[in-house]
Amino acid sequence: MISATAIVLEQPERLSFRAVDLTEPGPDDVVVNIDWTGVSTGTERLLYSGQMPAFPGMGYPLVPGYETVGRIAGGARSGERVFVPGAQCFGEIRGLFGGSASRLVVPSARAVRIDDGLGERGTLMALAATAYHALAAPEARLPELIVGHGVLGRLIARITTVLAAERGTPAPVVWETNAGRRSGAVGYEVVHPMDDDRRNYPVICDVSGDSEILDTVIACLAPGGEIVLAGFYSKPLGFAFPPAFIREARIRIAAEWKPADLTAVIALIDEGRLSLDGLITHRVDAAQAEGAYRTAFEDADCLKMIMDWRAFS
Repeated sequence: MISATAIVLEQPERLSFRAVDLTEPGPDDVVVNIDWTGVSTGTERLLYSGQMPAFPGMGYPLVPGYETVGRIAGGARSGERVFVPGAQCFGEIRGLFGGSASRLVVPSARAVRIDDGLGERGTLMALAATAYHALAAPEARLPELIVGHGVLGRLIARITTVLAAERGTPAPVVWETNAGRRSGAVGYEVVHPMDDDRRNYPVICDVSGDSEILDTVIACLAPGGEIVLAGFYSKPLGFAFPPAFIREARIRIAAEWKPADLTAVIALIDEGRLSLDGLITHRVDAAQAEGAYRTAFEDADCLKMIMDWRAFS
């Protein structure tokens, strides 16, 4: 029997750090010894608080996490540095999303090879793919305004800036109300919303997660403009109809990333067009998971929390 140490959400706001048995690998599976996992301040916050809306596979106890980097142990791919977007290898313990453990058993195709030099930054692959997916819909136009300068907002802004330069279109403006998060721009401008009087943005991408944001951004939309919802919202969204009616506004929801999005961002990174530098701000040993979660969710200075599993794999 293969075992691992895992973070288990036994129920909302009750976390344990304990040994678990893993599903025996089949002929198409690989075993991955985990080096680092990231904490998502979107979906994992909702899982931790118990506010996650009805979702396939939802229930407790569960192993969270989908930002996982490790090395394959054994077989033809032994030693490869890989990104793993979660696993379902914990028997009766649910894997939603199942990446926060010292060892995983996953289908080989789910362990995506990445450059060894990325190290802990490889945990950002899921967010980078999510950012790319928000921009890559058929006939999608690049946003000229992005709301929110957390990690996902920064990745969307960085990718947009790269693509805009190639297309000869303007770099985006980013809104951020938190003064501490207005630094770190790479080729674009970050401003407080009150300092921006533009009211004709053709495309606005929201990553704030604020369910009350729509009236504010609709007021800044050009006629026929589009709002892309790329955050995750735990409450129903609503808006006043007349301003949206006058502008003939469109709303597009960006769902979870697809394998093609991950392939695209890996290419951007490998070509030196997209940097993942400067996005990880906090690091702890995985055994300090409970404190790490609270810091990630409550400390505005924490952009991305990384947990180090190398002592356990």
